[in-house]
Amino acid sequence: MRASAAIFAILLAGASAARAVGPAPLTSLHAVRALSNVEAAKELPVAFQATVTYYRPYQHTLFVQDGADAIYVQVPAPLKIAAGDRILIEGSTRPSFRPIISPSRITQLGQGTMPPPLPSRFEDLVTGVHDCQLVSVRGVVESANVISNAGFSSGRLEVLVDGQMVWVNVDTADENALSSLLDAEVEVSGVASGIFDGKMQQTGVLLHSSWLAEIRVIKRAPTTPWSLALTPVDEMLPHFHVVDRSERVRVHGSVTYYEPGSAVVIQEGTKSLWADTISEIPINVGDVVDVTGFPERHNGFLQLTRGQIQSRHARAPVTPLLETRSQLATSHHIFDLVSVEGQVISEARGATQDVYNLSADGQLFTAIYRYQSLGGANLLPINRIPIGARVRVTGICIAESADANSYGGQVPFNILLRSLDDVAVVEGPSILNIRNLLLLTGFLLAVVFSFGVRSWLLGRKVRQQAMAIAVRSEAEADLERRRSHILEDINGVLPLAEILVEITEMASSALDRAPCWCEHGDWEALGRCPAEPGRLRIVEVVIDGRNGVPLGRLFAGLDRSIPANERENMVLANAAKLAALAIETRHLYHDLRWRSEFDLLTEIPNRFAFEKFLDLQIEEASRAGKRLGLIYIDLDNFKPVNDTYGHGAGDAFLQSVALRMSQKLLGGDMLARLGGDEFAAVVSLVNGSLDLAPIVGRLEGCFKEQFLIEGHRLNGQASLGIAIYPDDGTTRDQLLTAADSSMYTAKRAKRAGQKLTA
Repeated sequence: MRASAAIFAILLAGASAARAVGPAPLTSLHAVRALSNVEAAKELPVAFQATVTYYRPYQHTLFVQDGADAIYVQVPAPLKIAAGDRILIEGSTRPSFRPIISPSRITQLGQGTMPPPLPSRFEDLVTGVHDCQLVSVRGVVESANVISNAGFSSGRLEVLVDGQMVWVNVDTADENALSSLLDAEVEVSGVASGIFDGKMQQTGVLLHSSWLAEIRVIKRAPTTPWSLALTPVDEMLPHFHVVDRSERVRVHGSVTYYEPGSAVVIQEGTKSLWADTISEIPINVGDVVDVTGFPERHNGFLQLTRGQIQSRHARAPVTPLLETRSQLATSHHIFDLVSVEGQVISEARGATQDVYNLSADGQLFTAIYRYQSLGGANLLPINRIPIGARVRVTGICIAESADANSYGGQVPFNILLRSLDDVAVVEGPSILNIRNLLLLTGFLLAVVFSFGVRSWLLGRKVRQQAMAIAVRSEAEADLERRRSHILEDINGVLPLAEILVEITEMASSALDRAPCWCEHGDWEALGRCPAEPGRLRIVEVVIDGRNGVPLGRLFAGLDRSIPANERENMVLANAAKLAALAIETRHLYHDLRWRSEFDLLTEIPNRFAFEKFLDLQIEEASRAGKRLGLIYIDLDNFKPVNDTYGHGAGDAFLQSVALRMSQKLLGGDMLARLGGDEFAAVVSLVNGSLDLAPIVGRLEGCFKEQFLIEGHRLNGQASLGIAIYPDDGTTRDQLLTAADSSMYTAKRAKRAGQKLTA
């Protein structure tokens, strides 16, 4: 601790000197936690010590604690730290749900002491009393699953605590261990945080646990879920029990939407709320009211249920916010009174509502007007808006579906209109539309009829041409919809084979359902390849890559009675361009993924892949009670190779060394290049160092024969260090440190031996 304090003092002195101009940094976490969000928004400088209580690198999630004070740190890039490390954080404050830290530098000071988990109740967590602190709760596990996020797997539990649901993230992918927790009474230790909607409102409680060991089983379930007696699907209700301990609350605001017997929406300043109610009291939009009811989380947002309304007999109309479709899709304005502009795509009357489908920024959204207790005969005519007109709609922004809420992302939404007057035409449609074309066609038909049979024949021809145009327009629209869907799938996660089948279906649709198929790589024909292609006229187009190298071929089987035409070549050429885009996009994705995990020079795993593999092997060895070996390899006198023969020869030498060493390892073991002339190998052991010795001998034997590099015969040497799990360490960093130390011991012994010989 004295050494850590000295390091902290030196770094703090440097930070203070660098900030000679401006406010002095806050040097304790307690001082930072005492700030309000208004103060944190001033980006005050900080430089304080704390202990890491939770860190998830791939999500950049970092919580630290010092004594009873804890905070969230917004880490921009992965760090080499773990829970229990003592660190120095330099940076500045930011506002959020509560103040957070945006670091400019994080320095590891050594191993700290984890604070003891603070026993907590659900009401402490949901009110944020222990936000960011290491806590413990007791409850019953109702759900335990392995989920994927950013390509990594982890555990997600739903634990019933004090009659309320608490979500738990635990950093393990052991599905069997998680499943064994179902219906068990457990004590969970983890860092407390919240679940938020897009309006920065807390909608739930989330704990972060670093290890499965932080979930202690108090009492196992008497039986596993899969051994329960079967229940008929229509006899489940007797097993349904709800104990509702929600407390009634009262809120206040101006009415922005009212549907008697169904719902009311109120707004006060920038805050808005939806309340379900069966009340039918006479109130109007703009009236000031009190609403009382019970809070609940619905569609990922907070709202009231079983609401009651009381008018204050005052008016304070709310001015709608003028927003864009993109701004509303962020979910920051759910339940707010807003106005947004868009182009009318279609309108329709349903059984209970009028629907206007609008387009803005290349995306669709819907404006809805609900009928309010009116019989069908008493309904006002639908507000007919010309298709293609630009309109401004005003109403309540609501989430479209139960899974719509995505904190920080885009969500689908609708606009709930208060009246038909909430749709105002901003700009009429272009005169070049189908309606005007039909009017013109009708006028021409009337004129043509007056000229007798010849004019009638001419009119029939015009009608046939108009029908052909309509059919072609519909076909082109369908083709464009298919193309847009394919482009979305190319940018998504759909497998390449399925995308290529979609492309052949698009080409088939444009060619009157003619069979189309694609050949690419080692796959068989993708699409609808006819059983007897010899009976058809086959049109073939090469799928060319950007570099001119063919990527595959696209085929269409057409009726021999139909002569060849330019359209079929154009359709297949466009389909081939889409196929080339899909293939090259997937190749680019796989190439980028390969580059992130393999060393570009030696084509063996890099440090990132090695550390991930070592962590997995340690976890597996810990779970299975196995032993693990780590060999650290550092090439001796590599620099003279570069200096004497050039960097090209140095690179070729490293490639040859990597090839020889990788051939000496068994399947399931890994050799990786850590950087420069440093390598490491992870090997499975049965009898500890007895198994490791022959592997080390094989690796050392790689350097007995000379290396033929660019016509030169070069001698190679390496110093090897070993570490064994769990004898020399139980974490990645401990094993690397032990192996590195062993390697340097071997290197010093070798140098000493060379001096004695000399």
